[in-house]
Formats: sequence, structure tokens, C-alpha cells
Amino acid sequence: MSKVEEFLTKEEEQEIVEAIRVAEKETSGEIRVHIEKTTSMDAYDRAMEVFHELKMDETELKNGVLIYLAVKDKTFVICGDQGINDVVQNDFWDCTRDVMVSHFKNENYKQGLIDGILRAGEQLKKYFPYQDHDTNELSNEISKG
Repeated sequence: MSKVEEFLTKEEEQEIVEAIRVAEKETSGEIRVHIEKTTSMDAYDRAMEVFHELKMDETELKNGVLIYLAVKDKTFVICGDQGINDVVQNDFWDCTRDVMVSHFKNENYKQGLIDGILRAGEQLKKYFPYQDHDTNELSNEISKG
């Protein structure tokens, strides 16, 4: 098995997908998680590449959020689309990152992801509250590289 396959159990993956569903009930924002073994690129640059590959830049309000993890490299990036970046302060994702880091340091990756996703949803709902006509524009499934 690869590092990616060993990172989370199927049950843990389903709990993370459920956290995405719950978080998106409060916001029109779209949250995705992408996990891969390693990257030869700068982590932020790779996260932005994945962001575009997953067509996260094609949401109506440009309010997609990607949580990117490179397991072997022990690094992760939270990046948001232009619609988010245009309205939030520079430190917008800091509290989300900090919650995740505290869990990751204890190798509690599932809970770090769940708490990060729920915190991202809370943050997004301030600027992008859920509207009656909102649709789920992107899959909630975890993508893997």
C-alpha cells in the first residue's frame, strides 16, 4: 500500500466526506480535500495546480476551498479561490490551519481534517452564507494523487 492509501481508513474517509457535507450546509462555498504521497513542487504551487485540475476555479461565486496534503512531505496547504481572497483578510485561514496543525502534531489526521473542514465552513458562511438556490457544484469525495 502507498502512503496515501494508508493515511486514512475507508471509515475515516467517509467521516471526512460527511464533515464536508455538514460544512457546506451553512455556506455556498465548496470544500475539497486532496491527498497525495509527495510533491516535487512547492506545496502551494502544487495545491494551486490541483485546484485547477479539480476545476475548483469554475464555481459560480469563485468560493472554492482546497485542503491539500502531501503525506510523506508532512505538509499541507489551504487555498481559496479569487472570490474568497477578494473579501477576506490575509490571515483568514490562520485559525483553520492552527486547529489542523494541533491535531496533525499528534498524528490525529482524521480529526485535524474534520475540524479544519468545519472551521473553514464556519469562516466561509460569514462571507458566503447558504442560499436557497445553492447547489453542490463540486464532489465532496476526497481526491488522491
